Amino acid sequence: MTGEMFGREITMKYLIIGAGGTGGCIGAYMTEAGKDVTLIARGEHLKKMQEQGLIMETTKKGNYTVFPIKATDMAHYDEQPDIIFVCVKGYSLEETIPFIKRIAKETTIVIPILNIYGTGGRMQEKLPELLVTDGCIYIAAQIKEPGIIWQNGEIFRIVYGTRKPEEMRPELFEVAKDLVESGIEGVLSENIRRDALQKFAYVSPMAACGLYYHVSACDVQKTGEPRDTFVKLMREVDALAVAMGVPFLVDIVTTNLQILDALDPEASTSMQRDVYAGKPSEIDGLIYEVVRMGERYGVPVPTYRMIADKAREDGLK
Repeated sequence: MTGEMFGREITMKYLIIGAGGTGGCIGAYMTEAGKDVTLIARGEHLKKMQEQGLIMETTKKGNYTVFPIKATDMAHYDEQPDIIFVCVKGYSLEETIPFIKRIAKETTIVIPILNIYGTGGRMQEKLPELLVTDGCIYIAAQIKEPGIIWQNGEIFRIVYGTRKPEEMRPELFEVAKDLVESGIEGVLSENIRRDALQKFAYVSPMAACGLYYHVSACDVQKTGEPRDTFVKLMREVDALAVAMGVPFLVDIVTTNLQILDALDPEASTSMQRDVYAGKPSEIDGLIYEVVRMGERYGVPVPTYRMIADKAREDGLK
């Protein structure tokens, strides 16, 4: 991207750690728009992207292939990016820290885009020399098979921002511009704690409800116990938001039911898919952490506690 900052022309260099549904889509859209983007991936997915590009199957833009696309692994990346989007699962976050320390320059900005609330603050403690923002994403996408991303639906929005006003940097405005030019709705938030918690207020209840009842979206879209439980879970996060001093500016139940009801009936959360496949999952950050937040802020979360207790009985960590 070429723009102007303080009267000089700049070209932003992006690194995306994680090339799954989130990172893969960001990388594909930005590469198509001519941005300087490198994807960090591994295994067969990386090999396929290097050999044949990244195949995108989407309901938004049709099917197409992004080739060539810059993709490598952590060991072979040797540039210094201006912006790092972190798009890994919560359980893989720790392994990104030494890598970021190795390749970042003093002015590099880290933008984590994870399902887990508060990720940016936790990363900032481990990367005190860099600016780490918070962020979240609205998209339905996943790896269909190595080298192929399936994106379902029209929504593609990235919301990010600093936790403190004094941390705001001109580059963050450039990021929003680059995203928009790439066909992604880029939103530089004025209150990222609230905005990230609002996204969490959807994905966490949906993951918890889907896991507890072993259902996909269609079972929560219709009247019944799963939908009632989904509403209870959202109200508990709503109460947490008030206790945390970042009350939602919308009716979170109405807003999130609209999002749910517009989903593909067969949609499920990545946490559910990982649990069913016997893989590591984000259950700690999406379910157990809410119970801990309830204790921290003195907010009762009985529905979350019920689901957490059942998950622990089932041996899920």
